[in-house]
Amino acid sequence: MPTQEQRLLIIDDDEMFCHVLNRALTRRGYSVTVAHDAEQAITMAAQHLPTMATLDLKLENSSGLKLLPELLAISPHCRIVVLTGYSSIATAVEAIKLGAANYLCKPVDADDVLIAFERQSGDPDIELADNPPSINRITWEHIQKVLQEHDGNISATARALGMHRRTLQRKLQKRPVRR
Repeated sequence: MPTQEQRLLIIDDDEMFCHVLNRALTRRGYSVTVAHDAEQAITMAAQHLPTMATLDLKLENSSGLKLLPELLAISPHCRIVVLTGYSSIATAVEAIKLGAANYLCKPVDADDVLIAFERQSGDPDIELADNPPSINRITWEHIQKVLQEHDGNISATARALGMHRRTLQRKLQKRPVRR
């Protein structure tokens, strides 16, 4: 059960997801504020100084990774859980390096989010995969890594990968490949 001082900021451009998560967390006693873009998130963070936040990795016009340090500068003790439907090893590592408390792949529910906030350390007993990732998954991971290295610039990423920009855009529009 939350204490009186726990203020949660949900940052996601999917309004329906925000509505559902907001309702679920409010019912559990959290004081919830919602932002749908980076500018709104900065404003809400400065006004409410959240103690916890969920941050979508891929906001409509910006990257959650770029927003993460800004949020922590406003509210240094805020525990931030990065949520994404476009998970990759590269973005998970960067999110943690930039100060995220945890990183979850969508779809998630309120219970998943609350468990992610509570986890204070890693789990050395986590089950290891039986099979190596598929070649399609490795390709997806590599594209994400190169995209991250070029600050999300699709044209520069396409040049670095030696592929046409439109081909890269089509690949990026697809959901990530399962392991």
